[in-house]
Amino acid sequence: MENQKVTRTEDEWASRLTDEEYRVMRKAGTEAPFSGEYNLHFDDGVYHCKGCGTPLFTSTSKFNSHCGWPSFDREIEKGIIKEKVDRSHGMIRTEIVCSVCESHLGHVFSDGPTDTGVRYCVNSVSLGFKGQE
Repeated sequence: MENQKVTRTEDEWASRLTDEEYRVMRKAGTEAPFSGEYNLHFDDGVYHCKGCGTPLFTSTSKFNSHCGWPSFDREIEKGIIKEKVDRSHGMIRTEIVCSVCESHLGHVFSDGPTDTGVRYCVNSVSLGFKGQE
């Protein structure tokens, strides 16, 4: 996908996002488990990046992993999510960010129960949702 990169200064991000959105999306924070708006949300539609509006996941890729965060088994389009090595908190994990604006989304794990074997574990605060009309 050839989306134009979104670049903003940290001051611009801070003025556009709530404190919690900024902490999670720009500082790679994590919302409390089972607290997010989209954890148990299963309406039909598309989940997009709260930072730039880029479509990231469809509702057909969402499943309940019982981990406390929205989980998806595939991105809406290959390459729309960028992976980075995360060595924080004494662990080695794979961080996921929006490929357009580099906002932190969560992490990806290879323990998904579907045929992809993948579980994108995403912070609700990093997402917006547009239902099918």
